[in-house]
Amino acid sequence: MQRVFLLTVIAAFVFAFAAYADERDGTQQTGQPVLVELFANQNCPACPKAHKTMREVSAERDDVLVLTWVVDYWDYLGDDDPMAMPEANERQNAYADWLSLRAPYTPQSIYNGVKECPGPRRRQVVKNIEKLSRAESRDTSLTETDGLVSVIGNVGDTEMLYTVRYMNAEQNETGMVNPVVSITPLQGLQSVAHGCEEDCAVLLQSMETGEVVAFWQAD
Repeated sequence: MQRVFLLTVIAAFVFAFAAYADERDGTQQTGQPVLVELFANQNCPACPKAHKTMREVSAERDDVLVLTWVVDYWDYLGDDDPMAMPEANERQNAYADWLSLRAPYTPQSIYNGVKECPGPRRRQVVKNIEKLSRAESRDTSLTETDGLVSVIGNVGDTEMLYTVRYMNAEQNETGMVNPVVSITPLQGLQSVAHGCEEDCAVLLQSMETGEVVAFWQAD
């Protein structure tokens, strides 16, 4: 009896430790897909570590889409970052308002538009992904057929569709995960031509709260 009890305790411990290790390493994959947006610049001293974290998380999980937005407000410290876009600055400033932050910073990571943390903090990065991945299923989604995207479910008056394009993986030698090269607002929410065939995604986002309600990624 004692031997059976001991084996049961050991098995429970091993299971619990394995679950903890999976969560710590970001290998648990459940529930909803999560959009992770990293804001960075080549002159930002902490950004290389954030890029490393995002590469690891992106490689370990199939329920995450990472987009890297390059801002330009660090350019005064060195050469201008060739990947910087005004739209990245505008988007990060909007998140600062939506999330009631004092100011934008790098490397900042945003999760479905509703949570944020410094990009290098792997444990917090994984925690945010896990929490949103396990959230209750949304009643709104995107469907795509023959180059047209439509919103299924409840839609608010402030929600908009965007096509986001990022650098082709084979051409990407930056060390960044999916560095964004353009963002285009789409008109309408039903049967909208998105022009997204590869290396791009379509986002449905609330302009009132910043929440990325749903997204579709081209295969």
